[in-house]
Amino acid sequence: MSKAKNLSYLAAVGAAIVLSGCATIVNDPYIPLAFTFSDGSTGNCDFKNKRGSWSSEIPAQNVMIRRSDDALTYDCETEDGREASGSIRSEVEGEKVAASVIFWDLGITDAITDKHRTYQGNITIPVPAKAKKESPAPEAHADSAEAEQV
Repeated sequence: MSKAKNLSYLAAVGAAIVLSGCATIVNDPYIPLAFTFSDGSTGNCDFKNKRGSWSSEIPAQNVMIRRSDDALTYDCETEDGREASGSIRSEVEGEKVAASVIFWDLGITDAITDKHRTYQGNITIPVPAKAKKESPAPEAHADSAEAEQV
């Protein structure tokens, strides 16, 4: 093989490795998430992480949330007034970070952009059960008791 062919082959292989591994290059900064309430009800939620805040009606498909290394917090309210709040843990896409560390820049760019982070895709938000309506206790009728004694 000639020296030029070797160099072009090496460059192609190197580019393929670098471009296929770095999350900053291959990942979009936003990730689509689907949200539902645990009992299937409808409502609204406010989402927040250090990269931004978003609002959405629930149930929702493809809410675009910015990747971040901190948890995605939510404050929700169902149409009937029940409230739910909590957080969704941010996870690392390990294979992309490993490639970035080995072949690119020791993971520095991915750490700055958080593009190597993700949240689980389908999220069910737990909501408290609906309060049961209490039925009034039957009243004792003093008049009927007296009428029976007479």
